[in-house]
Amino acid sequence: MVNHIVLFEPRIPQNTGNIARTAAAINAPLHLIKPYGFEITEKNVRRAGLDYWDAVDLREYSDLDAFMSGLSGEIHLVTKFASKSYTEPDYADGREHYFLFGREDTGLPEDFQRLHYDWNIRIPQNDTHVRSLNLSNAVAVVLYEALRQQAFAGLDAVHDYGVKDKLK
Repeated sequence: MVNHIVLFEPRIPQNTGNIARTAAAINAPLHLIKPYGFEITEKNVRRAGLDYWDAVDLREYSDLDAFMSGLSGEIHLVTKFASKSYTEPDYADGREHYFLFGREDTGLPEDFQRLHYDWNIRIPQNDTHVRSLNLSNAVAVVLYEALRQQAFAGLDAVHDYGVKDKLK
């Protein structure tokens, strides 16, 4: 099972850097759909604090149609305009899962969300006080739920760095 992180027109390099770090940590390909609000340069990557950029399986697309044309697997649109919680889908079904997150300022295109309403999932939150969660936090919440359902396959669930022996 492979989980894919997909960012639609990301705007903030620090968010993308944090998400790339998560992608590297969980062995998830990172798909970026253009245009970006920044350039992926060594300087921007450094500014975002990403020491792991070379460990990221990065895939770039010219637009949403280009991404959708090569899709093979289950896609989940992460949006606050959904009636289904991110915990409801079965991510341990043996399929590849693509988690599509929208721009920090405008989210996913409304017509695209309406067309694929059954794919929409949301993180429950109090919309009265907060417009949305930070994008990198939302990615971590959703992807770690998928990994939890998949029993953290392929990840080190326990690594004590020798602490256990030092505590005796």
